[in-house]
Amino acid sequence: MTDVAAPLSADTPPNHTLYLNNLNDKIKADRTKATLYATLSQYGKILEIVMGRARRLRGQAWVTFDDISSASNALRAINGSMLFDKPVVIHFAKEKADVIARREGTFVPREKRKREPKPLQPQTTKKQAGENGKALPDSCNKEMLSVLFKQYQGFKEVRMVPGKKGLAFVEFGDEAQAGIALQGLFGFKLTPTDALKVSFAKK
Repeated sequence: MTDVAAPLSADTPPNHTLYLNNLNDKIKADRTKATLYATLSQYGKILEIVMGRARRLRGQAWVTFDDISSASNALRAINGSMLFDKPVVIHFAKEKADVIARREGTFVPREKRKREPKPLQPQTTKKQAGENGKALPDSCNKEMLSVLFKQYQGFKEVRMVPGKKGLAFVEFGDEAQAGIALQGLFGFKLTPTDALKVSFAKK
C-alpha cells in the first residue's frame, strides 16, 4: 500500500511525484485517472497514479514519474490547464513516493500505516483515434482527445460520433496540419501496452 505524499510546501524541491488538486470530484475516479495518464504520460514514464477515495482526499491525485525531469516538464506544461471544466493545480509532492524509495533502497516501513487508497496503476485501454478513430475505450472522452491533439497547429475540434460508441473525429485546418498531428501521435503510448493508432478519415 502506498502512502500519499503531502502536498507542496514553499520550499519543496523537484521530485518524482506531482501533487494535483482542484480536480473535478464529480467525475468518476477511473475516468479521471485514465485522462491524467493520457495527458501526463506524454512527458515521461508514469510509475503509478494514486487517487484518494476518502472524502478529504477527493479532487486530489498523486502522479509518480520514473524520473524527475519528466515530472518537471509535466508540471510546467499542464499546471493551470482545464480538465473537466476546472483548472488543475499541480505542485511537487513534499514526500518521496514509496515506489521511488523502494527503488533507491531507502524505504522504511511505517509502524502504523493510515488507511490510504491503493496505488492505481494505469489501466489497459485500446485506442484508435485521430482524424478517424475507432475502438475507443469507455474511459476515453472528448477532453482526453482534445488534450492530445490541441498541441498541434491547426487543431479545431474533437467530435464524438453520437450513437456510434468508440468512434471520434478530430478536425484540423487543412490536410497538411492533420498529417503532422498524425505523424506525431501515431504509436503514442496511451498505456504501457497500448499504442494510439491514427488514420485519415475516408472521403
